[in-house]
Amino acid sequence: MGGTGFVGASVCAQLLAQGWQVMVPTRSASQARPAVAGLTLLELDVHDEAALRQALAGQDAVVNLVAILHGTQAQFQQVHVSLVEKLARACVAAGVKQVVHVSAIGANAQQPLSAPSMYLRSKGQGEAVLLRTARLSEPPAFELTIVRPSVIFGAQDKFLNVFASLQKTLPFMPLAGAGARFQPVWVEDVASAVLRSLAREPAATARAPLTLQACGPDVFTLRELVQLAARLSGVCGGRGRPVIALPNWLARLQATLMELMPGEPVMSRDNLDSMQCDNVASTALPGLDYLGIKATALPAIASAYLSVK
Repeated sequence: MGGTGFVGASVCAQLLAQGWQVMVPTRSASQARPAVAGLTLLELDVHDEAALRQALAGQDAVVNLVAILHGTQAQFQQVHVSLVEKLARACVAAGVKQVVHVSAIGANAQQPLSAPSMYLRSKGQGEAVLLRTARLSEPPAFELTIVRPSVIFGAQDKFLNVFASLQKTLPFMPLAGAGARFQPVWVEDVASAVLRSLAREPAATARAPLTLQACGPDVFTLRELVQLAARLSGVCGGRGRPVIALPNWLARLQATLMELMPGEPVMSRDNLDSMQCDNVASTALPGLDYLGIKATALPAIASAYLSVK
């Protein structure tokens, strides 16, 4: 689910290249344009549990990529928790053997309400739902892999591209959360993690759930990422705009105003709350190398798409 989005397009392309048959649900098959040629589109409201259960009949594996970055408490609950509850029940009823769930660095399935933002709290609650469901039986109801990526970059991202575009029009960059730390991961590496999670040699009985972190090799502050986006896209000859770090009170005022503007906000107050904890890998969980993936460094990839903006 979520196969037509930024990450979903890469996941579907890699699955198809490896010979998987991929079905992607969509609200309107007539209006949806497959992100990758060869997909089977299924018209379906994924929030309709009966329809979801019917769609999963006969499927071997499910990849859940459905997520939102901005919204109200009710919207985060609907997408990251209630939908996952429906999906988990439907997987058990349909006899799905494998589930790969893409979550987020900072989510905590053991103590989901301890996270600083609605986004991360709901992500942790969604993980907890899947973990409980998988462990309801012995062996587990399905083989579960939870992938927690840091911020994801790639040619169609709404991260580095946004910072590059803003600096082409603004005289300076007023930046909230300038000191927040990230470990950006390439979208193709995240897709590879999903693919390899599905392609692991099958065990005689379902394995215990696995949670792994998908992070790149380098850690950057948000200020450094904004400056890097400017340099790679050639803003002011690669010098970029002056970056002015905003104090917390002004950052929250800026985010509030952005939330009131039409369209998806560049920054929300909940995003600021998420940045209270570093978006980087811990030593407590395995990373991409567990699946034999060497994480790709950001500069070489980002320069290829930012330089043509």
